[in-house]
Amino acid sequence: MRYRVLGGTGIEVSVHCLGTMMFGAIGNPDHEDCARIIHTALDQGINFVDTADMYGAGESEEIVGKALRGTRDDVVLATKVHFQMGEGRNRSGNSRRWIVKAVEESLNRLQTDWIDLYQVHRPDPATDLEETLGALTDLVRQGKIRAFGCSTFPAEEIVEAQFVAERRALGRFRTEQPPYSILSRGIEASVLPVCRRYGMGVLVWSPLAFGFLTGRYRKGQQADLSVGRPTIRPERFDPLLPENVAKLDVVEQLVEVADDIGCSLPELAIAFAVAHPGVTSAIIGPRTMEQLEGLLKGASLILDDATLDRIDAIVPPGTDVYRPNSPFPTASLAEVAQRRRPLAERAAG
Repeated sequence: MRYRVLGGTGIEVSVHCLGTMMFGAIGNPDHEDCARIIHTALDQGINFVDTADMYGAGESEEIVGKALRGTRDDVVLATKVHFQMGEGRNRSGNSRRWIVKAVEESLNRLQTDWIDLYQVHRPDPATDLEETLGALTDLVRQGKIRAFGCSTFPAEEIVEAQFVAERRALGRFRTEQPPYSILSRGIEASVLPVCRRYGMGVLVWSPLAFGFLTGRYRKGQQADLSVGRPTIRPERFDPLLPENVAKLDVVEQLVEVADDIGCSLPELAIAFAVAHPGVTSAIIGPRTMEQLEGLLKGASLILDDATLDRIDAIVPPGTDVYRPNSPFPTASLAEVAQRRRPLAERAAG
């Protein structure tokens, strides 16, 4: 296993990070089996574990907390805050009120006194960045978190957050967690360069493109959509959608590349993700022990320039075959009121 420093934090993390979104009722409901997967990953040199409060409505954090008993000091533990937790108002978002409450709930579920990396899961247009950064800075001073970062923020909001932190003498985002894979390379255009400019660590999610780079989904073949990620968003796997047709066309070309260099398609995908100089670690999110073992087989794979050139020819740098964030549109695009002036104002010129 290789290790890299997480941005400017001084924290060394494994190049592969164990993601736990599929632990719990949403994926693998067997808590003991999930714990075995975590222990196997640690035994293989992974020291970085990523979860979130909203994964299984807290169930993933509970599984991780139980599994890390006795090994907590050896693990860099990351979790997130933002999405709705339970019923009622003010149990989501990036406000101080919710962050201060949510971190206590996460600490309880994780059975720990501190979180190494606390991440804001998505931007919140309703909350001023100074409010969010102020709350997170206070949590660092209280010792409840060691560092904080953002996840799936556009480049302009990362820059704004850095500016606000400097102007208000607050702690700053030390990491970003964006989607990144051979099928979704859009962050290469701005997000990754911005993160490098500010010395931020980057841990990328969905390097297997929501499962399309696992090899399970092939052109002209019927895949089992009753388990795993298709159960979360079945529309993403409709073989008739033009976006999915494009993905499957690219997959066939990538399978040929993988065969030529003697590796599996998932191994090729993971090795590609960590080859970019702006990426610190790639999150692998197995549901089963078999999936974990298959992903770990490629942990030492390093792609040569010729292979990366072939991938560039199939999917040009900075381009997306599909939109990885389409289920989570930004407010400026999703809310009509933010895209159109009121009719009376338009009529008045």
